[in-house]
Amino acid sequence: QVQLAESGGGLVQAGASLRLSCAASGRTFRIYTMGWFRQAPGKEREFVSAISWSGRNTYYADSVKGRFTMSRDNAKNTVYLQMNSLKPEDTAVYYCASDPEDMTSARARGVMSYHYWGQGTQVTVSS
Repeated sequence: QVQLAESGGGLVQAGASLRLSCAASGRTFRIYTMGWFRQAPGKEREFVSAISWSGRNTYYADSVKGRFTMSRDNAKNTVYLQMNSLKPEDTAVYYCASDPEDMTSARARGVMSYHYWGQGTQVTVSS
């Protein structure tokens, strides 16, 4: 089993920045691809970003490309999501996910591709 714990959410104004963290524990040697997803009220959970174990491959949704940056520190079993130039439409609960599979870009974007999920952290961006 792998446990994931997100932190760093909050309430900010449009244009501000936040950095989310996701700390993994448990059988962390099984972690390979890490992803961030988000879910706004009344909407389906959607892909935000993903990163491979080496960090060489990162993938982003078009809606966040150029504003969000995902990174990982394998020594700390932690991944980060740096979110800049936040917009009200970024408001959502952000979830961290992991899976032992080395995924392609297409597969990494799928909610069903991930085995483990965190509880989520709320990000609210006011206009």
